[in-house]
Amino acid sequence: MQNRLFTSALYGILTILILVILASLVSSTILRFTSIEEGNFTWILLGFSFLAVFVGGFISGGRSGQKGWLAGGTTAVLYTLVIFFVQFLGFNEAFDAQQWLIHSGYLIAAVFGGIFGVNVRGESY
Repeated sequence: MQNRLFTSALYGILTILILVILASLVSSTILRFTSIEEGNFTWILLGFSFLAVFVGGFISGGRSGQKGWLAGGTTAVLYTLVIFFVQFLGFNEAFDAQQWLIHSGYLIAAVFGGIFGVNVRGESY
């Protein structure tokens, strides 16, 4: 179970990172070639981030086959650690209160994604 949980969480994180990179490319292209300002895009990108974490939890839960809440939660915690280490080691800044709230929301979204992922899969082996 431990090995399956970790590998499913890695698939979830990989899915999240791919979706976030694609969203970043699309949004930067839109910001570059239109007159839309970055302030107008903040809520859209935040919503897409929650969707990406939900999908990552969904993939993780589906791949684990059981305990989707744990697979999704593990995915969210590992994703938060990756973001924290990049921000802390790369920019020498810790999380502020707003970021802790956002990442707590990511945890909830990924847990629900993991639960739905296990239930959509429908079988455990």
